[in-house]
Amino acid sequence: MKKQREHWGSHFGMIMAAAGSSIGLGTLWQFPYLVGENGGGLFVLIYLVATFLIGVPVFIVELIMGRQAQRGAVGVFGTLTHNSLFWRGVGWLSVLTSFIIMSYYSVVAGWGLNYVFMCLNQFYVGKTPDEIGHAFEILQSSGSMTLFWNVIFTAVTVGVVLQGIRKGIEYWSKIMIPALIVLLLALFIYSTSLSGFGEAFRFIFKPNFASFKPSAILTALGMAFMTMSLGQGIILTYGSYMKHNENIPSTACVIGTMDIVISIMASLMIFPIIFSSGASPAAGPGLIFKIMPVLFARLPGALVISTCFFILFTFTALTSSIALVEVVSANFIDLYSWSRKKAVTITGVASFVVGLPSALAWSGGIFPSWHSVYGKNFFDTMTYLVANWTLPIGGLLISIYGGWFLSSKISKDEFLAGSRWSWLYSVWRFFIRWVAPTAICIVVLESIGVINIDRMFGS
Repeated sequence: MKKQREHWGSHFGMIMAAAGSSIGLGTLWQFPYLVGENGGGLFVLIYLVATFLIGVPVFIVELIMGRQAQRGAVGVFGTLTHNSLFWRGVGWLSVLTSFIIMSYYSVVAGWGLNYVFMCLNQFYVGKTPDEIGHAFEILQSSGSMTLFWNVIFTAVTVGVVLQGIRKGIEYWSKIMIPALIVLLLALFIYSTSLSGFGEAFRFIFKPNFASFKPSAILTALGMAFMTMSLGQGIILTYGSYMKHNENIPSTACVIGTMDIVISIMASLMIFPIIFSSGASPAAGPGLIFKIMPVLFARLPGALVISTCFFILFTFTALTSSIALVEVVSANFIDLYSWSRKKAVTITGVASFVVGLPSALAWSGGIFPSWHSVYGKNFFDTMTYLVANWTLPIGGLLISIYGGWFLSSKISKDEFLAGSRWSWLYSVWRFFIRWVAPTAICIVVLESIGVINIDRMFGS
């Protein structure tokens, strides 16, 4: 007898869990520095448009497919395509993407957890800006410290997912997401009192055509795709836990709106600190760990502000890592009838083991010649593989299937179940069939070097 699938206990819980998967390190870590590197306001505007015209339609189709099939990512395609080998492979690709992301994501999250304790110990007191920034390089190159915090973060993630959908993921999401929002709001309010808030506001909302490149459009689209957890099997899996009477279009719009608002709030929280201290907004990936602690040290209440910031950072990482582990575990539970305990434990241990080279990428503990052979260390190789290959290609194939191969009856019935937005169905159908695949295809072609948007437009 087939076991009854567990569903979300409430619509609010589902929203919090889906929002948690979306509001991850991409929102707090990547979005602010990408805004800084790509001209500010114009990038933000394109990101907003991309989220609603590309991200939300794909989010909807993933929820539709997941709820209809009531299975994990691989099972979704197996059920809907009568076990087509190709489409099941697309499901496995999304699972692989989540697994690889978790393997290096936990490394970054572990750094964030470490910085909570560093800030509690006021590590920046009596140090020069160079010494404060150098602390991160020391952490990176210390394999034992990186592994220690990686183990702790992975264990916490596994502990939550082990408890199941309602008692684990939903329960903790309903605690962590509101707490995350309160922390972010408190830091945002504090940032409004800084001298650099006005400059930061103009930077984020005023288009800067002089520093804008056409390729930033694709960067914004890719960011919208990543921050909404698309192409990773997460939304397919979370959709499978939805009840039939829940409003899918409304859910997608709420998540898209939350994603945009929180991304912008994160930037409005970070950039006033940057501008008030005279630092560069285009500091790159090192912005969070190398630049922010230097800036915090100059502010009144540095202990509280810096600690809260990295607690916020850790919360955003944890809500996403929970989803990543659930995606992989759900497939083993569905396909091989593993117990949740077995599936989650093996997934957690495997992601940690596969992530060892990423954790030790700066210490040379494993594969010391990797950089010489591939031109980048193991960590950067994995992030490049996901960002440029598995994520966009998986997202493209999912959007193509949802727009062109999924039964129109299934898509319409699921779209309209619990929804009064019948007028929106034909609009959504157009975007999922034509706009989303075309836009994602261009991103894929750019990422693998087939086309160069900047060169094509003479930038």
